[in-house]
Amino acid sequence: MIFDPTFIAIMVLSIVLGGLTQLYIKSTFKKYSKSGLTRPASGAQVAERTLRHSNLPIADSSGHVGASVFGKRPVTVARSTQGKLSDHFDPRSNTVALSEVVYDKSTIAAAAVSAHEVGHAIQTAEAYLPGRIRTALVPVANFGSSISIWLIIAGLVIFSGEAFGLQLMWAGIALFSAGVLFQLVTLPVEFDASRRALILLRETGTLTEAELPAARKVLTAAALTYVAAALIAVLQLLYWIGLARD
Repeated sequence: MIFDPTFIAIMVLSIVLGGLTQLYIKSTFKKYSKSGLTRPASGAQVAERTLRHSNLPIADSSGHVGASVFGKRPVTVARSTQGKLSDHFDPRSNTVALSEVVYDKSTIAAAAVSAHEVGHAIQTAEAYLPGRIRTALVPVANFGSSISIWLIIAGLVIFSGEAFGLQLMWAGIALFSAGVLFQLVTLPVEFDASRRALILLRETGTLTEAELPAARKVLTAAALTYVAAALIAVLQLLYWIGLARD
């Protein structure tokens, strides 16, 4: 397997695609992090503004998440402690976590990323179906990613030629498939959050019409990382299935 040309090609493609998409998102974010807003507002202020525009309650300044308001959980806007470009929305705590380069900055890049994470908060509030499916897949996807490859390798190498080995391989492939499904479901979730973000940035007047194309470029660059990850996952799955059927 290690010296299989197809396997090597997939690994090389994975490294190249992963590297290129990461380079693209970083360079795009850096470029538009230098573009200040015509109507100044930090990433945190953009998040709160777009949340209010979406009729979502915001947690108090202490970060305490209180009781539901009109059936909607308050959303906390907080600093992410996970480093640069670690911006994310946590549906468990209903928190929009913004990195340092977004939380305090009044730039096109910061506004785009902040509004995107609010898009995820809106998805949660609206029980957006693809988002619910992705959340449900998290436990099995995490478990599958940690054990699937070992089952496949054990079936392919240790128990090669035995019925038990083939069973192990298919068990590993089944778990790996859960991770692939997670990657595929992630695509509509991310695209929808970006779509919502651009609408919010326009409707709240956060960005001018001249600034919106730059925000779209930032969000497109981020989306490409998910597209690349999904493509690589599908190729790897097809490779494992091919080995199991030989």
